Amino acid sequence: MDEASKPHVDLAYRPRMRDVRRLTGGEPQLPKVAPEVQVLGRLRISRPEQFIGRDGYEQSFLGDFNVEFPKPRAEKQHDITPVGADKTGRLDYEHFSIVMSGSRRIAMFTAVNIEGARSVSVPRNDDKWFLDGRIPVEAQLGEELYLGNRLDRGHLVRREDPNWGSAANTANADTFHFTNCAPQMDVVNQRTWLGLENYILQNARAWKDRCSVFTGPVLAKHDLKYREAQIPAAFWKVVAFLNDDGKPSATAYLVEQDDELWGLKAAFGKYKTYQRSIRSIEEMSGISMGNLSDYDAFSNEEAAMGGLTLSAELKALSDIRV
Repeated sequence: MDEASKPHVDLAYRPRMRDVRRLTGGEPQLPKVAPEVQVLGRLRISRPEQFIGRDGYEQSFLGDFNVEFPKPRAEKQHDITPVGADKTGRLDYEHFSIVMSGSRRIAMFTAVNIEGARSVSVPRNDDKWFLDGRIPVEAQLGEELYLGNRLDRGHLVRREDPNWGSAANTANADTFHFTNCAPQMDVVNQRTWLGLENYILQNARAWKDRCSVFTGPVLAKHDLKYREAQIPAAFWKVVAFLNDDGKPSATAYLVEQDDELWGLKAAFGKYKTYQRSIRSIEEMSGISMGNLSDYDAFSNEEAAMGGLTLSAELKALSDIRV
């Protein structure tokens, strides 16, 4: 179905448990479904016990190059969505982890380990997305945001990235959670954005064909308000790896959109992708990447130039500096 023929549906509310009770007539009666899934009204919710045994992001994945799990800085600490009694907010999936923003109801950041040498091709099926039952339904932006418009359910952890090893199918299914989803325009420059990790692995001949990748939206106060959400105008990505000399390396990227985003018009401007310093990504995101900036050429050049911010637009993958 092309975009012009899509039915226009504008849901002005986000589903809350009281709405589910009202629509189903009291306490919801769960139909017989797969044991890992609850269905409340029209909501698909993964059961918390489904994730038992998931280790999530591994910081020792690159051997002696210990790449710490990112930490929200002081001002962001209060915006973490807790997972039960866990105030760190870490949601572990197969080969990746996510921390959610309470104020925005989307991921504050994601962290994934990628092992290209053991990658498994998993077919993309019917793209059914699920809410994560470990946090409240109302703490997650769901299907209602994406109906009747040209917003894509953008994977933050790429669907293919954690799909390696014997648990590839589990990892693939885990990526289809709204916790791993951010609203992106349907004209995101997929060729450049989605090719960054592959390019680095292939051209830097990374150690054991591995890298660790962090991704998140820039959650700015002035972001466009749409329905009951705010749409990020930019997304960042940080990649850590060991190069062919065995030396730790890290690079950072920012993808942002033209002013057409602000109108949510029928057509949108193209995204531009930039290579940026990890230090600048930390400042704009409020997320600490540990000592990764020490291994980033852009960050080191900025420090040598007295704090001047560097930015290089990527018009082709060959423009990337590693």
